[in-house]
Amino acid sequence: MAEIKKTYSVEEKRIAVELYNRDGLPFSEIARKLNIPRTNIRHWVTLYEREGLEGLEEKRGKAKGLHKGRKRKDPLSIEEELVKLRAENEYLKKLWELQRGKSRN
Repeated sequence: MAEIKKTYSVEEKRIAVELYNRDGLPFSEIARKLNIPRTNIRHWVTLYEREGLEGLEEKRGKAKGLHKGRKRKDPLSIEEELVKLRAENEYLKKLWELQRGKSRN
């Protein structure tokens, strides 16, 4: 099973970066104080130096552009698309019949 990654707020990241930049504390000490992995802090400092505060904002799930998300590896052929659409239609017809039957009772 995949490991669940903790998401840190911009404020938590900013505090860690300030402890490094302003107070000159080493990554290991900041990690121990804030209970955050040292590699995260090093990464945040790099992002902050490159992009400023905007670099500390969450970027996961914010795809931009017309084609958001992952592209299909192999696009469906016309026949496969037709089979898929027919199956969806049958499913929706059955669902509609079930809902109609419940509303009559």
